Amino acid sequence: MGAILGGRNRKYNLFTSHFSYGDVAQMVERSLSMREHPLQQHPLTSLQCGALLQSFTNTKSFKQGQQLHAHMISFSILENNTYLNTKLAAFYAGCGLMSQAEVIFDGIVLKNSFLWNFMIRGYASNGLPMKSLVLYREMLCFGQRADNFTYPFVLKACGDLLLVEIGRRVHSEVVVCGLESDIYVGNSLLAMYAKFGDMGTARMVFDRMAERDLTSWNTMISGYAKNADSGAAFLVFDLMGKAGLFADCTTLLGLLSACADLKAVKQGKVIHGYAVRNSIGNYNNFFTNSLIEMYCNCNCMVDARRLFERVRWKDTVSWNSMILGYARNGDAFESLRLFRRMALDGSGPDQVTFIAVLGACDQIAALRYGMSIHSYLFTLFTSCFDEMPDKSLVSWSAMVAGYGLHGRGKEAISILDGMKANSVIPDNGVFTSILSACSHAGLVVEGKEIFYKMEKEYNVKPALSHYSCMVDLLGRAGHLDEAYEIIRTMEIKPTIDMWAALLTASRLHKNVKLAEISAQKVFDMNPKGVSSYICLSNIYAAEKRWDDVERVRAMVRKKGLKKSPGCSFIELDNMVHRFLVGDKSHQQTEDIYAKLNELKQQLKEAGYKPDTSLVFYDVEEEVKEKMLWDHSERLAIAFALINTGPGTVIRITKNLRVCGDCHTVTKLISELTGREIIMRDIHRFHHFTKGFCSCGDYW
Repeated sequence: MGAILGGRNRKYNLFTSHFSYGDVAQMVERSLSMREHPLQQHPLTSLQCGALLQSFTNTKSFKQGQQLHAHMISFSILENNTYLNTKLAAFYAGCGLMSQAEVIFDGIVLKNSFLWNFMIRGYASNGLPMKSLVLYREMLCFGQRADNFTYPFVLKACGDLLLVEIGRRVHSEVVVCGLESDIYVGNSLLAMYAKFGDMGTARMVFDRMAERDLTSWNTMISGYAKNADSGAAFLVFDLMGKAGLFADCTTLLGLLSACADLKAVKQGKVIHGYAVRNSIGNYNNFFTNSLIEMYCNCNCMVDARRLFERVRWKDTVSWNSMILGYARNGDAFESLRLFRRMALDGSGPDQVTFIAVLGACDQIAALRYGMSIHSYLFTLFTSCFDEMPDKSLVSWSAMVAGYGLHGRGKEAISILDGMKANSVIPDNGVFTSILSACSHAGLVVEGKEIFYKMEKEYNVKPALSHYSCMVDLLGRAGHLDEAYEIIRTMEIKPTIDMWAALLTASRLHKNVKLAEISAQKVFDMNPKGVSSYICLSNIYAAEKRWDDVERVRAMVRKKGLKKSPGCSFIELDNMVHRFLVGDKSHQQTEDIYAKLNELKQQLKEAGYKPDTSLVFYDVEEEVKEKMLWDHSERLAIAFALINTGPGTVIRITKNLRVCGDCHTVTKLISELTGREIIMRDIHRFHHFTKGFCSCGDYW
């Protein structure tokens, strides 16, 4: 028998050296089954168990690790064995089972740095950052020194919790310990400060790093991109090339995010070409989806569609990017067609899909189609916000955005108060929605107060989207000089959206000089954007500067640019009817224009006078009046009045901003006919009833 046991022990000693995962699995099964033989009642040695636990930790082999745990309990191997208990706690922590790891950890009297580090890492990596920080402090209190394996996960926990002051304190401890030069600790510092939105400090750490690897560069690029400083992301990428490093998939993902933010399709195509030439991202759906998203954000739907069709295995994100892209770029019909194709393809839609499709329905007033989707999402929509037991950040954000779209700015601000009362921390998106709501409602004082409280009270550093909202808010209210000052004194480069907002505000408040400055900036950043040329032309027309009008229109013709025609949509009996300006293609054209003439007479009797200053052509007043009466939303209203009964709500969607005269006419029609008219233009909803509009004539 001794010979048998001796042979068995020699066999097991071989397993303490290097072995494959398959060997380990077979060994466990063999070793556990040995207990069934009467001559083989001896347990594995402590050294053998330790070697197996280490292998199972490396491969995250949970099932085999549990079997080995049971074996050690059965033979009382774990009793008073700090070495094995440490290995076992590390195994459970490595597998993400922190409650089991914690039980074992608490039972160990002499804890070494390996065990402390594994537990801190486990908490930080498994969504329990606060426990990670608490354990870190306990570790220091027990006299155990932190090292270069401790700090990366402590810094990660600080970043995840956005604990800026604690993060800076830990950074100081890193410096005192002389570990700032460690590349892994340095990269963790970069990631933490990027999460804080403090790219200035991140850059300072980056510049002081004695050694940088690809992760260092990627962290800086993605950090700048996520913090809306896309220009800096590209500068770092240039420096990376000069340092002799080659981009990988992570690098390009950060740059694509920057391109999407800047709408820099030229740079995006360069990155796409680089990826193709270097075989980066091949068969990587995440990378391909990021490319599609970039093209959609840059309004390059042809390129996005070409890439989409080449994807052999399209996942939900691929479909969502295209459906949302078409909806966002004004092609609601194609968005809905693609959604139907997605359903036929058997791909499962998610919440993002339905949000995109409902947005497309909203664009073309496809109310019934939208309602059918609403029914499909019964569990998602049946409970209203107030009845939700657990309101997530997304729920609060949706309410803020909804109030903003409907011009209810004060209600949007009240949501921020509700979030504070419920200990929900608002993010960048929430503040963007609130500031946008303030802009639509003309709440200048409130908007400025929220903007300046963002960083001070909520630790949210203003991003480009917030500056854009502030320019829009101040510009709409007529504070043009203040809006211009924000753009001029910003620490980060202004975007095209900011200059476009200032241009629109200059048109509203007839500031030609500022309009020319902002228009030139828009031309430089997007020479193919026709709307800015049209806006400047209209400003000149309002001032009767017809030579300048012709000069701008000549530029448009020379560049081959075309303005999208104004059109309005209305749904009736499951059909969407579209009307263009002066449209006479509808089968009920005669009845529609007869109704318009009838309305015109009623409005004149009610004291209406057309605002012909909104017609930007050098023609007679009579011609200008006729041009106003041919606007698409008036045709849609006349059509609705003919084909629906008294009391029926009229719902219209327009692809452009509703003009001031049509806004006045719609208010009067709602009073004369007793109808409620809901109109969604490119910016917001207008609820017309009894001669008033929900926007308060501020849109």
